[in-house]
Amino acid sequence: MLQNTYTMKNAILSIICFALVACGNPATKTSPDSETKTMIELQNPIIPGYFADPSIVQHDGKFYMYVTADPWGTDFLSCWVSDDFQNWTFNKLNWPTKEACTSPQSGDSKVWAPSVIKKDDAFYMYISVGSEVWCGKANHPLGPWENILGDQPMIPYDTTKYYHVIDAEAFIDDDGKAYLYWGSGWNWINGHCYAAELNDDMATFKSELVEVTPTRYFEGPLMVKHNGKYYLTYSEGKTMDETYEVRYAVGDNPFGPFTEAANSPVLTKDESLDVYGPGHHTVFMFDGKSYIVYHRHSLPFVTGTALRQACIRELEFDDANTQIKTITPTQTQLFPDLAKEKKTYIEPTSIIASSEQAAYRKAGNVSDKNNATRWEAADNDQQASITAQFDNNAPISEMEIRFEYPWKNYFIKAESSEDGEKWSTIADCTQEGISGSPVLIPVNTKCKYLKISFDK
Repeated sequence: MLQNTYTMKNAILSIICFALVACGNPATKTSPDSETKTMIELQNPIIPGYFADPSIVQHDGKFYMYVTADPWGTDFLSCWVSDDFQNWTFNKLNWPTKEACTSPQSGDSKVWAPSVIKKDDAFYMYISVGSEVWCGKANHPLGPWENILGDQPMIPYDTTKYYHVIDAEAFIDDDGKAYLYWGSGWNWINGHCYAAELNDDMATFKSELVEVTPTRYFEGPLMVKHNGKYYLTYSEGKTMDETYEVRYAVGDNPFGPFTEAANSPVLTKDESLDVYGPGHHTVFMFDGKSYIVYHRHSLPFVTGTALRQACIRELEFDDANTQIKTITPTQTQLFPDLAKEKKTYIEPTSIIASSEQAAYRKAGNVSDKNNATRWEAADNDQQASITAQFDNNAPISEMEIRFEYPWKNYFIKAESSEDGEKWSTIADCTQEGISGSPVLIPVNTKCKYLKISFDK
């Protein structure tokens, strides 16, 4: 398994994007099938930073997206929240944690591959920690969460190493019966998928486990039911390289047998779009349409890494052939514009950095509103800073920062200036640091320059 190889210095000096806001309006488009509905063009990836294995629930007008934090998980679980699918806020959950989800047989792997589902008035989570599946329950998507089984895993470590006990996904059928699907392979080969019906407590099994492994299966099973057919979707290949892709097989009941579709795989790499290794997905419905949310490799693409990013595309069915239509992983996706409050982004005339680590980490990336790009200072830059310049003295209400690793502390100072010589401090976080995403720093002044300096 790959280890975390980034340095704290690089993490401190890396930010995803830098947005200056006063109060405003992103570009919108009219829906092709409605004259009244306003659509927004979402840009992939939909959240900043490196996150994989998404799972989405909707509750009280909000979207909750649970994700593995890369590289290779953390000691906690991340959850991003949005009420419009455009603006997302990072959260750390109280459970699961590596410490709380460890049994005598647990492996070394951290918190991975969340699956969250709502049943009645409660939420249930299935999470992979230490190559075991653990089950949690909460009354709200953000918790507090608790392990239903106390300090025990729901599915223990497989000591025979016949298969990898990860990637559990719950499915509730139209008749109210609930099922769990899970399983992967060892050393990137021999994936196995298991299924079992759940009891009403959603934490114990009503039936014996059944192997339902379809052809070309490796991991990440997700059940989707459409027009009475059961579509078992899954990933094949290595998540560390371009071979990772989404396949599917179809059956007549939750336990199969499942026959792989003629047009499987339906989501694969696309070098023309700079998309590599798309997979481990979830599917959700909104406003009468289905969407697939999956992870892909961050750019520049480097084989053997686990720095993945979450993306969205519409998922459509071909009912005549009982198939899922092939998905093109484009960089944008039309989605209903749900934003209640618009922000106007004031575009800088120029961005100047103390240094740039590489051409792909250039200073201009901080204002491009693209979560796929970021700025990073050179390794030997001991006084790293980045400055935005505006036409005249622009009235700016706040500065919005998205860091590369939102759970880490960044030690920064933010300053404004009218002439580039005399600077006023608007935020000093050099002692205690600051974390989260987005980080909002009030400006509330007219200025020609805004600067962020990083303290080592």
